[in-house]
Amino acid sequence: MALLEGTKAPDFTLKSTTGSMFSLHKDQLGSRCILYFYPKDFTPGCEKEACDFRDQFFHFEELNVAIYGISRDSYETHLKFREKFVLPFHLLSDPDGKVSKKYDASVPLLKISKRITYFIDEELKIAAVYDNFFGAHLHMKRVLERINR
Repeated sequence: MALLEGTKAPDFTLKSTTGSMFSLHKDQLGSRCILYFYPKDFTPGCEKEACDFRDQFFHFEELNVAIYGISRDSYETHLKFREKFVLPFHLLSDPDGKVSKKYDASVPLLKISKRITYFIDEELKIAAVYDNFFGAHLHMKRVLERINR
């Protein structure tokens, strides 16, 4: 079950494809963002989801909403995935799955993250959530609809 709307987003620090560490509460306070958890780089559904966010990135940019993709893949794999698909946003590496677990996005036996997307507001509260493992093509659309309300 996904975290509830209106609750404080759990803080975390993960390595980003910027090359530095990203801390939600430090780096995003006062700004809105999307945290989308996905199972694995270089798989068809995850490629589709990343490219959907890429192709609509300008809408999020106009709305001042940052996008961060999170999976249990390594930093190095994220760099290759981001480069191959020319992603204009950064990916965060959660190799031990601790952040995925905090966000109820963990699939323990498979050691992957579930497909779940959170919209975090300026106060670092969960403003919206979309939880559909098999609906990769819908995540970007649903969260953009929610932001535009």
